Amino acid sequence: MDELKVYERSRIEAEAVEYFLARGSLGKVLCVRGQAVGFHGERQGDLLVCPLTAANAVVLRVRLPWLRPQPLGLQLSAGCGDRLGPATPGHLRAVAAHNRRNAAIAPILAQQSMRENARTGRSPRQVMDDAMWGVFQEGWREPWGADADHLKTTADIDLCVAVGYTFYTVDPGDHVVDEGNWEIGDWGLGALSLPWEELGDSPDGLRERYLGRRFEIEEFVFEFDEASLTRAAAKYGRALAHTARMYYHLAAALPPGAFELEVSVDETEAPTSPLEHVYIALELRRLGVQWVSLAPRYVGRFEKGSDYIGDLKQFDAELAQHAAIARVLGPYKLSIHSGSDKFSVYPLFSRHAGQLVHLKTAGTSYLEALRAIARVDPGFFREILSLARERYDEDRATYHVSAEVGRVPRPEDVPDEDLPGLLDQFDAREVLHVTFGSVLDHYRQQLMEMLAAHEEEHYAALEAHFKRHLASFG
Repeated sequence: MDELKVYERSRIEAEAVEYFLARGSLGKVLCVRGQAVGFHGERQGDLLVCPLTAANAVVLRVRLPWLRPQPLGLQLSAGCGDRLGPATPGHLRAVAAHNRRNAAIAPILAQQSMRENARTGRSPRQVMDDAMWGVFQEGWREPWGADADHLKTTADIDLCVAVGYTFYTVDPGDHVVDEGNWEIGDWGLGALSLPWEELGDSPDGLRERYLGRRFEIEEFVFEFDEASLTRAAAKYGRALAHTARMYYHLAAALPPGAFELEVSVDETEAPTSPLEHVYIALELRRLGVQWVSLAPRYVGRFEKGSDYIGDLKQFDAELAQHAAIARVLGPYKLSIHSGSDKFSVYPLFSRHAGQLVHLKTAGTSYLEALRAIARVDPGFFREILSLARERYDEDRATYHVSAEVGRVPRPEDVPDEDLPGLLDQFDAREVLHVTFGSVLDHYRQQLMEMLAAHEEEHYAALEAHFKRHLASFG
């Protein structure tokens, strides 16, 4: 009989059946003692020992309903993306530690974009199941969410609806017209080529709703003239039409209350001004879209795995306006995309938006996995860093990053004890962040085996790092 190490936090008895997670010689398994109809596994005495398959996950979710994600509404929330799959226990330990002393933050644990899934070779179902097994392992009983992140097509929506996602981030960025691609000059709304019929609108209707009006939002007053209204409509009109299409497709697929929507316009060149935010929110309302959070493109730079880059005074002043707009024209949460490691702006979000915040992180968990690797196997980490330095110039193409590979130390020049500290150096951190796809192509099996063999070190790195992320909130 295979000797099993039990994850004690996972033990649960429900309707006279005991369930727990354990590790054996072939990895993690689900153990069921009692009525086990529907599960597939092998008998070991009075236990049915089951592999962690998608089919067994489906049955377990039916029996233990808290293993299913659910909509979280306006509760303060944090997205914990996991490119590799095993990070959820570390995330939950950080959230649990935070919530023992502060107003609760709800975790969104299954969160991956289609772009990242393509690079990691995972599917929406695998992302969901990996998060669920982590929830089960830690004995988490509180609500948690699952984010189908940065969806661009209705086909993407359908893939995620099929496996039970509850939070849908629509990314209409491909339909945002960056300001560098047009000039307003002296022309106005009548010259705009927008899908007016789909928007249920016309240039005259737009003028009537906005021109000559004062929008008083708390202590701020917003007014459009012909130029600023034309600029907002030219920039975001097509994106709003696409968002409405995506929302109504989703609403036709799921019943009311079974999902919530986030709108993301953050991955664009030009910032979303507070005045443009007013236009976006009012137009979404007019189109009948219901959303729980919105990610503007904030002023400054939100680069991957690094702190905010820009003028904090300007950011603070604009954020106060964005937060007021979200309260009055919603309420909805302000979402912080590329939110990993933005420690200088977290207190500003907490001050201005309070509980109406959603923090979204992803790649920082991968980096903490690499930190754990650097501690337990310096030689392997050097191989990863060497590959990342080689691949960075090509892999950076789809990211807004400014690291220079020439400023990343050569692996052979860094003593073993200093390797984990490279994860705190700006250039090394970004270079490692954006090359994750190449690293997984070369080292996936070795990396996963290393993390499984040292899972407590991995969880400890994640817990410490995420406690820092959550400390300013709640």
